Amino acid sequence: MAALGWLTPRRRSATARSVLAGEASAEAARKSSQETTEVSDAEPEFPVLGDDKAAAFFDLDNTVMQGAALFHFGRGLYKRKFFETRDLAKFAWQQAWFRLAGVEDPEHMQEARDSALSIVKGHRVAELQSIGEEIYDEYMAERIWPGTRALAQAHLDAGQKVWLVTAAPVEIAQVIARRLGLTGALGTVAESVDGVYTGKLVGEPLHGPAKAEAVRALASAEGLDLSRCAAYSDSHNDIPMLSLVGHPYAINPDTKLRKHARKLDWRLRDYRTGRKAAKVGIPAAAGVGAVAGGTAAAIALHKRRR
Repeated sequence: MAALGWLTPRRRSATARSVLAGEASAEAARKSSQETTEVSDAEPEFPVLGDDKAAAFFDLDNTVMQGAALFHFGRGLYKRKFFETRDLAKFAWQQAWFRLAGVEDPEHMQEARDSALSIVKGHRVAELQSIGEEIYDEYMAERIWPGTRALAQAHLDAGQKVWLVTAAPVEIAQVIARRLGLTGALGTVAESVDGVYTGKLVGEPLHGPAKAEAVRALASAEGLDLSRCAAYSDSHNDIPMLSLVGHPYAINPDTKLRKHARKLDWRLRDYRTGRKAAKVGIPAAAGVGAVAGGTAAAIALHKRRR
């Protein structure tokens, strides 16, 4: 499949494609939900109990979960013979780089989304949803950050809705949200006709400005007051989303987001152990199999280039 040329590192306002992606994700999230902490003593009590005009929006990759959901999903699809070994090697390299850098690399994320779209083309949506449940148990359940999970639970305990907001496919995002007991998920919407994936997206991946548009659309539909809402992310790419709400949090922040958060006096939380490891996102223990090999190769290459 041709590269998604419109996904490039940039700082810009939302385009028509971002708005379309955001609105599509918000509609998918609302439909799905209908179907189915640590806080310092110096801080005011938050979230506010019983505030039904407030909600919380959590980025997924490296905020709620260690690593990238799309890559773990790819590993699960490989195990089920959806694609060849050479494609797994690509997924492994991309995941290794993600964990080394600790942030999303637009080029690698673009390649991963291209691969994912080509892999699922022609498959039924219901099939991928069912497989997503299994993949969560195999690769994702043990990668949830307990600290971030506690923050989400605090909002739920206060009677507020909690949504994941991620560039990962909305189907896998909804599985994760359901397993964590959250309200639902905003994610990238892949086009389907009669329940079968076409290999195209609706709009663009839910990334950067598109995330902000999704949150804005969902808040409007749900009657929320964004000034009373909270948002959580690790990445400077999500500054548009964080800037929408009255209570932005930087969780396991990358360097750019940490600097921005400190400048604006946003709350920060870091659940990674070891500041040196946290700086580059190196896991305390490498994965197994091909991903472990990919991680080792990435580290070796990184050292040779220094």
